[in-house]
Amino acid sequence: MRHTVQLSRYLLWLLCLAVPTQAAEESLEPYQPRFGRERPVVAVVGQNRMTELADYVVPLGVLRRSGHAQVLALANEAAPIELMPALSLRPDASIAEFRQRFPQGADYLIVPAVHDSRDPLLLEFIRQQAALGSTLVGICDGVLPLAHAGLLQGRRATGHWYSRSQRLKDFPDTLWQEDRRYVVDGALMTTSGVSAALPASLALVEAIAGHIRASTLAREFGVASWSPEHHSQGFALGAQGYLTASGNYLARWRHERFAVTLHDGLDEVALALRVDAWARTFRTQVYGVAPHTVRSAGGLAFVPQRDGAGLPALPGRQMDAARAIDEALDGIAGRYGEATRRLVAAQLEHAPAGSVNPVKGQIELHSP
Repeated sequence: MRHTVQLSRYLLWLLCLAVPTQAAEESLEPYQPRFGRERPVVAVVGQNRMTELADYVVPLGVLRRSGHAQVLALANEAAPIELMPALSLRPDASIAEFRQRFPQGADYLIVPAVHDSRDPLLLEFIRQQAALGSTLVGICDGVLPLAHAGLLQGRRATGHWYSRSQRLKDFPDTLWQEDRRYVVDGALMTTSGVSAALPASLALVEAIAGHIRASTLAREFGVASWSPEHHSQGFALGAQGYLTASGNYLARWRHERFAVTLHDGLDEVALALRVDAWARTFRTQVYGVAPHTVRSAGGLAFVPQRDGAGLPALPGRQMDAARAIDEALDGIAGRYGEATRRLVAAQLEHAPAGSVNPVKGQIELHSP
């Protein structure tokens, strides 16, 4: 009996220790000013050839519009970035120019999913910023450059569900986490699939500017919560998903091209999420059209890809960021069918509000 009581007390003690740790482990430490800076310097770095659209644009838009950080869009070269799967953006500076301007480094370095996760220039830059004390943020499979840079050994991290098997094989010494929208391990933050960019960016705003500012900004985007709760193991393409993707891709006669009109002051966060969804159907190409380069609400420089002549407008309408993906998925289902909607939702790792998770059997009610 005495041993049973002692064991019960020991388990209770462990539980008491574990509860606050779990609550805190997905929260970044509040920003501590360095080098006499009034605001933190945040660098979002991509590759000129194929950087994931929402991974790159959403953190830039959210953090710039917070008004509490100096946020720079970087690329390997000072030339337009070809975003994947659509649109083009002119960066603020190249990696080399950023190094000259900020020799002490960034306070936060955000890395989206890129075409080449082993790019030597990118990996060298990531290692340098880590050595200078930057907090590292990998959005979606932006975790892969961090891993290839050798910065994840023994660390907790996550990534897009699609890369799970490869990550486990290539980086067995990383403590890969499941069912989290974002994972925080000290000065390291990583996220799950594409749709996690918005809640993770709000979590960053909370660390930099506090909960009240993050809450106010979340309301502007229509977001009720930026909780890390998520059921990533419920996503998969399956045989039907691959059949839908290949069928859509091979049926070239059914492919469509659409124009999305770019204009000064546009909501870049909602735009990125909406276009990212439509351009993943394997039937749709989306082009940004405008007579000249335009500046978004957050000051991002979108570069037009065509003049738009002869192209129909992208179906649907611009919604606030929290509803952008659901609105796009509804339009996709109406135009291409339910199977294509599921294909796109899986790629974005997005469970529409009110949907039943296929693995957990639970209702998803959180914001994207």
